[in-house]
Amino acid sequence: MTAQMRVRIRAGDTDAFGELFDEHADAVHRHAVWSGGDPVQAEDVVSLTFLEAWRIRESLHPDGDSLRPWLLGIATNVLRNRRRAAYRHREALRRLPVRDTVPDFADEVVARIHDADQVAAVMAGLRALRRPDREVFLLCVWSQLDYAAAAEALGVPVGTVRSRLSRARTRLRALAQEEMARTRMIPVEQGEYR
Repeated sequence: MTAQMRVRIRAGDTDAFGELFDEHADAVHRHAVWSGGDPVQAEDVVSLTFLEAWRIRESLHPDGDSLRPWLLGIATNVLRNRRRAAYRHREALRRLPVRDTVPDFADEVVARIHDADQVAAVMAGLRALRRPDREVFLLCVWSQLDYAAAAEALGVPVGTVRSRLSRARTRLRALAQEEMARTRMIPVEQGEYR
């Protein structure tokens, strides 16, 4: 059935593409949330992923198993492009002259209210990982791709996926523990610690 689905998608069959979306949109969304940490931006990533998948549908290999690795590979590239664009935007803003304005801390306060300490520690650890290690971790652990599917999504050998995943798990565990230890010692009020 997957081979037939690939043929239909490559041919521009909108019903097949709708089925593809229904089947894999949640997996792409989860991958985007864990990669970026923002559920609202993850919705944009899902939209951009499927838009890009439609645009490059003819490049889809006619044979293969699940289409999820193909979509998660596209999502990974969309996330990379968004990070690059955000970096360029920050750099452009940094070059602007400083104005006397009071920063808006509302988003930060809301994020702290909704994030549990452990999730925040893991997310901080994820951000500290090298990009290739983080991408493999997200694909294999949170998106539950096997080594071969993750290798296909990233365009790297299976052995590279295995070594990056091992390194990412070890490093993430240490980073999360350090972050938890650090946040527990932040003064809440005079003489009190969280």
